[in-house]
Amino acid sequence: LDELVAIAHDFAPAGLPDGARERVRAARVVVDDFARRDDPTYGINTGFGNFAEVTVPADSLATLQLNLLRSHAAGVGEPLPVVVVRATMALRANVLAKGFSGIRLETLDLLLELLNRRVHPVVPSRGSVGASGDLAPLAHLALVLIGEGEAWPDSEGAVLRSEVRVPAGAREPGSDALRRAGLSPASLAPKEGLALINGTQASTALLGLTLAGALVLARAADVAAALSIDALKGSTRPFEARIHEARGF
Repeated sequence: LDELVAIAHDFAPAGLPDGARERVRAARVVVDDFARRDDPTYGINTGFGNFAEVTVPADSLATLQLNLLRSHAAGVGEPLPVVVVRATMALRANVLAKGFSGIRLETLDLLLELLNRRVHPVVPSRGSVGASGDLAPLAHLALVLIGEGEAWPDSEGAVLRSEVRVPAGAREPGSDALRRAGLSPASLAPKEGLALINGTQASTALLGLTLAGALVLARAADVAAALSIDALKGSTRPFEARIHEARGF
C-alpha cells in the first residue's frame, strides 16, 4: 500500500524485474501459439459474449482487439482524479506482470513508460460493471496506449491529491500526449485488448488510496487525542491494554 501511494502521489518510478519479464514472455508464447491455430479460443480468435462461438479470421484479430477497446470506452461522469489514474495504471501493470494475461512485453513496458513519464489518460468515473471488470475505465486508459482517447496535459509540479481535479478543458488527444513524451503508440496483437481491460484495477485503486487516507486520519486522531489528554492533564488509565483486551473492542 505504501508503494502504491508513493507511485500515485509522489511519482515514484515503477519497473519490471527480470523474473516478471520472463513470465510475461512465456505467457505470450502460449497466446501466439493459439492465435495460429484454427480451433476457436475465447478472447484470442473468437468474438465476445454472445459471439463467443464465432471464429474471427486471422487477418482480423488485431482489429478485434482495437474494436474491443473502442466499444468499451463508453464511460460517463466526472473524470477520475489523476492520482487515482496513476494508481490504476500501476495496479494494472502489476497484474499483467504476473504472467497470466498474455500481454506482450513491449505493450506492458509502454504502460509503465506512460506512468513514469506522467502521461495520464482521462478516465471517466462511471462505467464499471463490477465483478465482470472495470471494463469502461480501463478501456479509456488503454486507448491512450494506442494513440487514441484523451490525456491530461503535462502534470509536472502539479498538486495531484485526490481532492484536486484537473480543469475539464485542459485535455489533449492521446496521440499528442504520447508524442510529447517521446513515445510511439502500440499496435495491439491478439488478446492484448482483452488483457488491458479485463480487471478491477480502477476499483482497487480507489479502495487502496481510500484505505491509505483512512489510516492517516486514524493516526492523526490518535495523536490529537494523546496531545489533548496530555494538555488537559488527563488520566492514561482508561487506555490500559488489559481493559480493552477484556472488553473485546
